[in-house]
Amino acid sequence: MRTTMRAAVCVRAGGPEVLEIQEVPIPKVREGWSLVQVKGAGLNRSELRTRQGHSPSVSFPRVLGIECVGIVVASTDPLVPEGATVAAVMGEMGRAFDGGYAEYALLPNSLLMPITTKLPWEVLAALPETYLTAQGSLDALGINEGRLLIRGGTSSVGMAAASIATGHGITVAATTRSTDKAMALGVDHVLIDDGESLATAVRAIWPEGPDYVLDLVGARTAVDSLQLVRRGGTVCVSGSLSGWSIPDFEPIAMIPSGTRLTTFHSKDASGSTALQRIVDEVEAGVYRPNLDRVFTLDEIAKAHDHMENNQATGKVVVIP
Repeated sequence: MRTTMRAAVCVRAGGPEVLEIQEVPIPKVREGWSLVQVKGAGLNRSELRTRQGHSPSVSFPRVLGIECVGIVVASTDPLVPEGATVAAVMGEMGRAFDGGYAEYALLPNSLLMPITTKLPWEVLAALPETYLTAQGSLDALGINEGRLLIRGGTSSVGMAAASIATGHGITVAATTRSTDKAMALGVDHVLIDDGESLATAVRAIWPEGPDYVLDLVGARTAVDSLQLVRRGGTVCVSGSLSGWSIPDFEPIAMIPSGTRLTTFHSKDASGSTALQRIVDEVEAGVYRPNLDRVFTLDEIAKAHDHMENNQATGKVVVIP
C-alpha cells in the first residue's frame, strides 16, 4: 500500500492561494479510528471562514473539510468493515484533526455512517452535511403542513430544504439575491432579496405571513424573520451566511408574543439511518441532489474562489 497521499493543506490563514497541494504521509490507523479512501468531499462555507482565519480554535497547517464520502480501507470497528461505503460529517473533522480535502482521511469510528447506494460519488458527496442539516432544520421547525419561507434559498442547504419540503407537499417560498438563480429553486414562490425587509413581498403572497421561516442568512435577517412569520409561527436560524451574532439582541422586544425562535446545529446532523433515508429518496427521484459543480483536488483554490464569490447554485464538490 502507498505510504503517501495528495492533500490540499491550508498552510495559513488567507485567500484561496493558501490551499496548497502537498504529498503527505497517509495517516496511521489507531484504536477507535479507521482509514477512509476519500471519493468525494462537499465544500462548506464554514471551511471558507476557517481558511480566512475566523476559527480561533483551528491551528495551521490543517487539511480542511468537515465532510466526506468514501470507502473504508482499514477498520478498527467490527460494525464498519473494510470495503464499506461510508459518509462522515462534522465532529471537529477538518478542524481539530485533518478532514476531507485529501485522498485519505483518518476518522473517528463514531463519525462513520455506512451507506448502501448506487449513486455516483459526486452526487453522494453532495448530500451528507447539506441534507442532514436541511432535514434537521425542518424537524426543529416541527413542519408537517403549511407555508414555509426559506431565506438563503439558493444555498446548498436552502435548496435541499426546498427539495425535502416540496417532496412532502409543503408550500414553499424561497429568497435569492440573484434573478439568474431563481429558476433553479423549483418552489412555489421566488422572492428577490435586495437586502431590505421582505415584508411587502411576503404579505403579497401570504397576508398573515408564513407559518415557518428557515433562516439560512442568519444574523442579519433573523430579527426581520421574526417579524415576517405569522403570530405563533416558528423561525429556525440554521445558517450564518451573514455572520454569527445579532448585535443588541433583545428577546422580549424582538420576539413577538407567542412566536417561537429555534435553531439547528449541524454537529447534531448525524446518524446513518437518517442519511440512508435521504440517499434512498434521491435515488427514487423524490429529492434533488442540487449538485452545482465538481472540481478536482488540484482545483481546490478555484473551488473556494467559486464558493466565496457566490457563484454556486447548490453544492460544490471536490473529487480527489
